[in-house]
Amino acid sequence: MTTESSNQGMDPNPLLMWQPTDPESTEMNKFRVHVNNKHSLALQNYNDLWQWSVDEIELFWSAVWEYTNVVSSTPPSGPVVNGSLPMDAFPAWFPSARLNFAENALWCKDPTKTAIVATGELQSKPQRISYADLYSRVRQCAKAMRKAGVVKGDRVAGYIANCPEAIIAMLAASSIGAIWSSTSPDFGTIGVLDRFSQIKPKLLFSVNAVVYNGRPHDHIQKLNKVLEGLDMVEKVILIPFVPSQPCEATSVNKGSTWTEFLATSGESLSTAASSSLPPQEQEPIDFEPLPFNHPLYILFSSGTTGKPKCIVHSAGGMLLQHKKEHILHGNLSSSDILFQYTTTGWMMWNWLVSGLTLGATIVLFDGSPFKPGPSALWDLVEQENVTAFGTSAKYIQAIQDADYKPNQHHDLKHLHSIYSTGSPLKPESFDFVYEHIKKDLLLGSITGGTDICSLFASHNAALPVYRGEIQCRSLGMKIEAWTAPFKPVFGESGDLVCSRLFPCMPVYFWDDPENKKYKSAYFDNYQGVWYHGDFVWINPNTGGIVMLGRSDGTLNPNGVRFGSAEIYNIVDTYPEVEDSLCVGQTFKDGTDERVVLFLKIAGTDKASLAEAAKTNADATEVDKQVLDAPLDAGLVNRIKTHIRNQLSPRHVPAFILKTKDIPYTINGKKVEIAVKKIISGQTIVPSGTLVNPESLDLYYNIPELQQ
Repeated sequence: MTTESSNQGMDPNPLLMWQPTDPESTEMNKFRVHVNNKHSLALQNYNDLWQWSVDEIELFWSAVWEYTNVVSSTPPSGPVVNGSLPMDAFPAWFPSARLNFAENALWCKDPTKTAIVATGELQSKPQRISYADLYSRVRQCAKAMRKAGVVKGDRVAGYIANCPEAIIAMLAASSIGAIWSSTSPDFGTIGVLDRFSQIKPKLLFSVNAVVYNGRPHDHIQKLNKVLEGLDMVEKVILIPFVPSQPCEATSVNKGSTWTEFLATSGESLSTAASSSLPPQEQEPIDFEPLPFNHPLYILFSSGTTGKPKCIVHSAGGMLLQHKKEHILHGNLSSSDILFQYTTTGWMMWNWLVSGLTLGATIVLFDGSPFKPGPSALWDLVEQENVTAFGTSAKYIQAIQDADYKPNQHHDLKHLHSIYSTGSPLKPESFDFVYEHIKKDLLLGSITGGTDICSLFASHNAALPVYRGEIQCRSLGMKIEAWTAPFKPVFGESGDLVCSRLFPCMPVYFWDDPENKKYKSAYFDNYQGVWYHGDFVWINPNTGGIVMLGRSDGTLNPNGVRFGSAEIYNIVDTYPEVEDSLCVGQTFKDGTDERVVLFLKIAGTDKASLAEAAKTNADATEVDKQVLDAPLDAGLVNRIKTHIRNQLSPRHVPAFILKTKDIPYTINGKKVEIAVKKIISGQTIVPSGTLVNPESLDLYYNIPELQQ
């Protein structure tokens, strides 16, 4: 059976939403001029610069190092990388250089400059930490770690909220050459053990409690259950994140409070916490000079259908890639205030922390983004004069659904950029941002992943924004859409690949000595070429990218491949539908598949509430009636007709069925693959990364799908 790509519904001439008023003044343009002058080139535009960056990878990444002012104890000399080797040979980058990530995050010499603003639910006043304070606290924490026996290569972990102590501990670990890994408190015990039991941390930082949805939640009980499976942990450091809740060292095995742990450094706590001396006048931190490829982070794959893979990222790769993304693509500088709504269990936390390498101020928020109401994050953006605000596509959809219009309630004059990631940003969300948040800003839909802890396709302050598209392929990242090996296409959907080396490739997977897991994850599909697992469409006119879903979840009925995002973009326009899941069901003989669309019907929507008010009915009862009622045949027919007209007859699902819940990961991603396997006859063990693992039970033995 032949397979063809579907390009129905892809607009090669999308609506222009925004364009920069002065692109010549952007760092991206200045960098292009710098490259032209240094190498006697005549690159005219971004496309020329991108092409040069992927053709001349050694020259390009050397230029990024120089232009973004990487701090190093031994500057690079000699070859940058052996670009003649295949990608899956994993050659070392900048082998002669020595650097330390923490030193690059703590270079700001202004003692009064705010490094971190931290707040959350029920916190009346944000905590502010200057760069001088941060330097002294990291020094103190690093000394305490060394006293606890932490050495280069040890793992230090955090089961921790998005608080300053997480960043202090991470930078302290990296100053020594230890490897940091973190999960957020909303991870269940199985999810944490699936991760940390593999990497065997020496120290574990955690919190006494968290606040979510307006009330505190004890964390120590979960922590103790995790510790039962982590006997290799030598010390647990408990942070009093919620002051109203108990925080006793004796409440956990091998416990120490944050204050007790820091006291082992031999420094006065008051001196370290209130230093007004600039870093250059303080006692220096003992930064270990490390190779470019020395591990910095261990991140984890989603593990939705098995144990998560432990992905090891290098200090040099993270530093160079994030500085490129923040400075060149984002046009950020030390004067910016960067706020990314994230948890410590999402790679966007690591991306946010790298804002410190610019000397910028970063903003931390822990808790629900809708407590006490939809204004919560926007109050913070306004109050702190945030210039760049990162969030998820799901959050933007949520404030849109809540009919909350930030520009009617907030002064957002300082905000110049919004970043959206986690899932594809729908075209209608572009409309909402420019109409109801701010007309004059860069809306950066961005995509990458835990696998690279950075971006493949990204924002660009020097380029226009087109409706429904990611602006560009990132510099140095030779991503293409392939329909077959070494067959890149434009204007057709295909698999996202990256066909040239890049420095933020993982250095290895943990406990994978022959790189078998690593090669299987990225290099088995297209021999020697990075296969990312996404299905994409590249616009030949704009150069923009449209994400169509995961390749392993790509729908393929009758040999026509298309992404689930194409279906979601249509279904999400129906107010009766609260959520949806579109997957393929593979036939038992493996010859073909059919498309199944599950709809979660909205409960007490506005119409239901209005009707309830007329009859004095209880809203909860109306909710139950709506949820329990059979799926409306008229709605099914309207959706099928819409899909047929907007896309094609072959996109129309074979079944549209009602479901009570859609499975999601903790990081807000729909779990398509597990459901596809279940309805195709497999049994799945729920992963600890699912926020609602019981929802998978809804997809077994569905009568309509019995083959």
